[in-house]
Amino acid sequence: MATIQVEVEINASIDKVWDIVSDIDNEPKFWKGTKEVRNISKEGNTISREVIIAFRDQKCLQEVKIYPKEKIEARFTKGIIDGEKIVSLSVKGEKTILSTYWDIKLTGVMGMFTGMIKKHIKSGTKQAMQSIKEEIER
Repeated sequence: MATIQVEVEINASIDKVWDIVSDIDNEPKFWKGTKEVRNISKEGNTISREVIIAFRDQKCLQEVKIYPKEKIEARFTKGIIDGEKIVSLSVKGEKTILSTYWDIKLTGVMGMFTGMIKKHIKSGTKQAMQSIKEEIER
């Protein structure tokens, strides 16, 4: 498994940051590795969805659990990616710390490329979090 941890400090309240990151239908706007999302079902704080990722336009299924103003857990349940992505928020004075943690691997024969893909995912995560920060701080 490849683990990745990226965090950014945002000059905004947790409410303002949560408004942006919890709009998971808008994920492709910030996360360039996500081309498209389509919700399949919702039950309580859990959403099942289909995600088209930029890597070879692969279709993945995710189960997303939303914990308001705390975290969003996206677990990959089917497709080329196995594992999870957790986006979490914490307060630091007047600022908010936005953290993203990945624990993933590529499935099947593609598993041997997990290390190579890790660099791309880390770079994409840094870019996404910087874009979120800039959007909020405007």
